[in-house]
Amino acid sequence: MALTKEEKTKVITDSRRDEKDTGSVEVQVAILTEQIKKLTVHMTVNKHDYSSKRGMDIKIARRKNLLAYLKRTDSAKYEALIAKLGLKK
Repeated sequence: MALTKEEKTKVITDSRRDEKDTGSVEVQVAILTEQIKKLTVHMTVNKHDYSSKRGMDIKIARRKNLLAYLKRTDSAKYEALIAKLGLKK
């Protein structure tokens, strides 16, 4: 369920601001989105895996808080990131 090193590296390179960026809000949201996608697939098969459900809920809440911060500080980057990741507003 965790992202492999190659998957995480690909997500980081796709969403970073510059060559050394690994921890910006955009990168964190992109990584959380990929983790949530993998957990969603897992949860469709394993409906009674409550510990994974809790982990997914924590990741969703973290992503929500980061998106709220980004919207508050830079709405243009927020709109671009939402469109890029295909998330709802």
